[in-house]
Amino acid sequence: MSSAASASSPSMSLPGDPPGGRRAVAVWSIGVAVYFVAVIFRTSLGVAGLDAVERFHINASALSTFSILQLLVYAGMQIPVGLMVDRLGTKKVLTLGVILFTVGQLGFAFSSSYSMALVSRALLGCGDAMTFISVLRLGTRWFPARRGPLVAQLAGLVGMAGNLVSTLVIARLLHGIGWTAAFAGSALAGVVVLVLMLLFLKDHPEGFEPAPPSGAHKGAASVRRQIAATWREPGTRLGLWVHFSTQFPAMVFLLLWGLPFLVEAQGLSRGTAGELLTLVVLSNMTVGLVYGQIVARHHAARLPLALGTVAATAVMWAMPVVWPGQSPMWLLVVMCVVLGACGPASMIGFDFARPANPPERQGTASGIVNMGGFIASMTTLLAVGVLLDATGDNYRVAFSAVFVLEVLGVSQILRLRRRAARAERERLVASRVASVHVPV
Repeated sequence: MSSAASASSPSMSLPGDPPGGRRAVAVWSIGVAVYFVAVIFRTSLGVAGLDAVERFHINASALSTFSILQLLVYAGMQIPVGLMVDRLGTKKVLTLGVILFTVGQLGFAFSSSYSMALVSRALLGCGDAMTFISVLRLGTRWFPARRGPLVAQLAGLVGMAGNLVSTLVIARLLHGIGWTAAFAGSALAGVVVLVLMLLFLKDHPEGFEPAPPSGAHKGAASVRRQIAATWREPGTRLGLWVHFSTQFPAMVFLLLWGLPFLVEAQGLSRGTAGELLTLVVLSNMTVGLVYGQIVARHHAARLPLALGTVAATAVMWAMPVVWPGQSPMWLLVVMCVVLGACGPASMIGFDFARPANPPERQGTASGIVNMGGFIASMTTLLAVGVLLDATGDNYRVAFSAVFVLEVLGVSQILRLRRRAARAERERLVASRVASVHVPV
């Protein structure tokens, strides 16, 4: 997708845009299915946290290490994966990703020691890291630029459906057939999507092949130039900080600490806590559709939506922290509904980076943006675990760590917003001038 197309009116597409259509939907759906399975594997620990404590005889800090290591690998892989997608194409990167996260899930199923389980989650995180950027790239190769925001939100929505499978299916399997059978059985989904992908996935429609990289675009020096050029764009950095500020509260809640918080601090049963986690996922899917439509039609709504989501999240996160005693159910329900907006709001970060970079840097730009939320999640997961151990499981203190990162992220958004808007306007004017044909 060209930067000019991204900056154009939502109702327009430029010559050279992919045509979209049923074929595009079919191919893109295979890539999204891979991401769907990756999210199931990624979030399966969120419903197994208390089981992991018993299985491996660990404390809160050690439990958080599972998710921290997984996210550390994920975040660290984002730029390399972006470069790989730009150079190798979607299918090759997704194939490697599926193999890695399936092996990781299978290894986690049979882990009998804490160290073996850590290695398995690291493999899972490495494979998971290769999925979402590849799916974003697949969307830009198969759909017109004007569909970019909606296609990205739909991909995120399907990913959240994977989270729903974790909370509804894997949680029940854990208590029905046990740890090994539940995780090993789920690993079969990785084999299924691998076969589908190898048989049917294509990087781009016929006639829309990207230009092969020239000699000047190969080697370590070219990689450094590509990363530097992508980072220099204010839209890339703004996208990173939007992703950083919006995604992590829901990620922390769903990935690890939501279930223990609801059971241990709020006195709910596991069943009720699981229903509230499900509510976060359902809210995410609903809000994702709304945000995708709004951003596709009104680009100016991107920043208000992102900042509004951060503000609402901060308020609802603070309420159970300051509420005397256990929070009423209505408050926990509203909190979970608001947390559902975090994922869709984080997708807005890609809508700042996408028009700021040419097609050959889209994977790299997406990788940089995607690092934001996962770095914030990783930092918060560690902080909560350490604070819980230090304070004797005081969730009020531990959950306050969220506010520190939100303040940091919002301050960076406010610092970069005008610079990014000015650069985007300049690109829009340049693209309109370039599109005017002047006869010689």
